[in-house]
Amino acid sequence: MTDHRPAGVGTERLELVLWDEPTVSAIRAGAQLSGWHDDFPREDDRGAATLWRDGDPWGPRSIVSRKQRLVIGSIGFFGPPEPAADDVPEVEVGYGLVAAARGYGLATEALSALLTRADAAGVRVRASIAPDNAASLRVAAKTGFTGIRGSTEEGELVLVRPRRRPARG
Repeated sequence: MTDHRPAGVGTERLELVLWDEPTVSAIRAGAQLSGWHDDFPREDDRGAATLWRDGDPWGPRSIVSRKQRLVIGSIGFFGPPEPAADDVPEVEVGYGLVAAARGYGLATEALSALLTRADAAGVRVRASIAPDNAASLRVAAKTGFTGIRGSTEEGELVLVRPRRRPARG
């Protein structure tokens, strides 16, 4: 059986590197490691560190610019997929970039790459986005989040990307 878990994810401009214990420890401690943008980690990155479990391929990752060889943000699922109310496996995704990296299509590129892995595993994906976060809402729309499932207690919109079947070929 082929293992479709989202390990080793990359694009032309980015590498999505699964966090390890030293990375998470530095983020939790507010430390700055070599190869990190001056504005990384952001508050959302520190939040993602609370979701990290050693060896979980569905966990948080660094978004690394291949050109600059620099961590410019984070992306990842909030743990492994679990059956939703309709028994379809589902997982939540989060993503974000340092301000200097925004506006170049990098979040869309990173999210598209990670979603390809979710598609291969037959998993539906959801994202919770603040209604005033126009940039993130655009990224979600560009990557196929078409459904709205309501909102969170914090007022974020819960967007859903339908499960997609991987292309056969």
